[in-house]
Amino acid sequence: MPHLPTAEEKHTTYKDTLARIDALLQGETDWIAAMATVACELHHSFEHFHWTGFYRHVEQNNLIIGPYQGHHGCLHIHFTRGVCGAAALQRATQLIENVHNIPHHIACSSTTVSEIVVPLVLPNHDVLAVLDVDSDDHAAFDEIDQHYLEDLCQKLVEQFGHTTQR
Repeated sequence: MPHLPTAEEKHTTYKDTLARIDALLQGETDWIAAMATVACELHHSFEHFHWTGFYRHVEQNNLIIGPYQGHHGCLHIHFTRGVCGAAALQRATQLIENVHNIPHHIACSSTTVSEIVVPLVLPNHDVLAVLDVDSDDHAAFDEIDQHYLEDLCQKLVEQFGHTTQR
């Protein structure tokens, strides 16, 4: 049975990781470099993060894979497909304990069991990207993850939302 972090361990790890991300992105202006840095830092901070990355909204209602860590991901995801598509379409975080219970789930990896996807929504309500984190463990994500990842994504929108082009 895998060891999932306790609530206290999650809080500590997120605080440390987000402090590193803040320091690394200070003064950064390149959106791709920022996404790559965030994916790397998150992925290597939590053992149960088996796929960590971004899908960028670069064409009408279609997400395209961006910087990520882990095994391969789907290259294109339409807003009407999968958990990532649902997050983009609804502009709301998707917190899924077991993806096998979701009829619209796209199995980019057959080992994925749980997932959290946070949309990065611009002030004009356009979706910039989604942050997708998958785990091979059941119920690996909770409200603690949601809180910290939503906060991180909001900071990314504030720092990079005005400099990006779809």
